[in-house]
Amino acid sequence: MTMLQSTKTSRQGHPSENLTEISISEDLQAKAKEYLVRYGGDVFPNVFTYARGSMVRDASGREILDFTSGQMCATIGHNHPDIVRAINQAGERAYHMFSGMIPDVVAELAYELAANWMPKGLTRSLFLSTGSESTEAALRLAKIYTGGYEVIALGGSWHGVTGAAAGVSYASDRRGYGPTVPGTFALPEPNSYRPYIEAGSEEDDADAVLDLGLKMFDMQSRGAPAAIIVEPVISAGGVLVPPKSFFQRLRKEANKRGMLLIFDEAQTAFGRIGAKTAAEHFGVKPDILCVSKTLGGGIPLSGTITTDTIEQTAHERGFTFYTSHVSDPLPAAVGLAVLGTIQREELVRAAQSKGVFLRNLLVDLQQKYDVIGDVRGLGMLLGVELVKDRSSKEAHHELGALTTQRCFELGLSMNIRRRAERGAVWRIAPPLTASESELQQGVEILDRALGESLDILARN
Repeated sequence: MTMLQSTKTSRQGHPSENLTEISISEDLQAKAKEYLVRYGGDVFPNVFTYARGSMVRDASGREILDFTSGQMCATIGHNHPDIVRAINQAGERAYHMFSGMIPDVVAELAYELAANWMPKGLTRSLFLSTGSESTEAALRLAKIYTGGYEVIALGGSWHGVTGAAAGVSYASDRRGYGPTVPGTFALPEPNSYRPYIEAGSEEDDADAVLDLGLKMFDMQSRGAPAAIIVEPVISAGGVLVPPKSFFQRLRKEANKRGMLLIFDEAQTAFGRIGAKTAAEHFGVKPDILCVSKTLGGGIPLSGTITTDTIEQTAHERGFTFYTSHVSDPLPAAVGLAVLGTIQREELVRAAQSKGVFLRNLLVDLQQKYDVIGDVRGLGMLLGVELVKDRSSKEAHHELGALTTQRCFELGLSMNIRRRAERGAVWRIAPPLTASESELQQGVEILDRALGESLDILARN
């Protein structure tokens, strides 16, 4: 039975029950419209009530296959039993404590990351709530350690919406909020599909934009360098994967300038790309590594992880990052459950094999439709770029919007990046626990939505 058939079955029942269900759904949607602040991004036409595994359910009872893992967070599936169990156990012990009291589960999580997940030498963890916070903490560490304040970030990157994090986020949403934190600089991101500078190979193209970006920084620098912060896979910028040589050279250039190298692995750590971390995949050790989405499994949890040397120096110089929910026990217990589940269910290996399976399905779709210009990504984080034709590579934003809407109508939640300068890219990141049949089902919906959207455009 297909998802669409099962959805239809789940909606069957006594007519009065369906009418009541619809009435409640409409009432909740009206309340959402009247009382909530609209915060940007795609807004779906109903409120939602339930999530499990690879599926979410709205207030009308309709079930929808989730190809974004929530907000890229539910890597082990929605409401995994291990997470539910960890939350229940925390309820018996402690959700929250005074920030100066270190819970036992926080110490255990810090050890687990240092011993089994992080690159060698990254042993000191600070646990917070959101990815924005982990970025803020990383930049504060870099500034107090180096004594500088200048920060370089990649174009197309996304690190958060708070002060310093917003200043180094270039994917979108920069206009209308006044000046950013002083000392932020953009470095053109490598883009093998749409290179800014064509120098020959993918590696040469990336090297050329790095040369240019660093020359621009050196010309503008006030002599106070602090950090280079990067997403190893530039997700919000279109799921761009720079070559390994780019990060290896970036490591050397950071050292040359006395800057710390920060990897923001909100989306790439803990198996999503088929490796423990992107640092492991690219063979480069950063000075600070930020984690969030994939550690919390849907619960607000982030971490900023660094070396003994940086932590000791920062501490001696008075480093502070004191929040109401630093080192809270409940999210730490969930983080341990997430890591345990990834290990026990061998989800890093699953991301590799399922990633190949999913990518092959998308490549087959590319062979069917000329409007698919590129399929790229790592593991279970993939991007599909829509173009008007493959020669010009002109972004097909209208088609992107139509397919996203039609996918939702057909029972699939997926994400489209719509930026004039960065193309129209489906971002596809199902839970690592998704079955091959669910992946197949999702691509079948993508296929149908794309075909129907093209027909609509042809008629118009």
